[in-house]
Amino acid sequence: MSPDARPRAHTDRSTQVLPATTATASDLELAARLRLAVTRLARRLRQQSAEGLTPSQTSALASIERRGPLTPSELASIERIQRPTATRVLGHLIAAGLVTREADALDRRIARVRVTREGAAVLRRGRSRKNAYLAKRLRKLEPEDLQTLERAAELIERLIEDGEDQTA
Repeated sequence: MSPDARPRAHTDRSTQVLPATTATASDLELAARLRLAVTRLARRLRQQSAEGLTPSQTSALASIERRGPLTPSELASIERIQRPTATRVLGHLIAAGLVTREADALDRRIARVRVTREGAAVLRRGRSRKNAYLAKRLRKLEPEDLQTLERAAELIERLIEDGEDQTA
């Protein structure tokens, strides 16, 4: 077997180089710039969320709000975390009064978590702060730049939707 044909051990995909037939140097450069810009923007937006929640807790709270009452296992699957991690995150959210645990209407043995009014208010306030943060910066841009960002947002949304079931 040639060295190139041997199976390779699993490596961190963020450091893998795509074959030249898949991406050009300019594709890879653009991918790196986009990744860095999106990562930095996400970090800045997370800093706006405040309220003493970790990013994992905020994400779990938003998933529960978006998907409705969930079992801890369903939450773990949605968040792509282990069940014990979901249990720990839920413990903090319950203690903070942001979610409540209740028995399933059809099977009382099953526990589901639901966002409380306070939990929904925390998410609303966080979203408002994040939107205000972005809006303040967008006001500094020229109309042409705003149109470019609008198109870029559409393209990024499409990239995300196209890759929903891929784990690259």
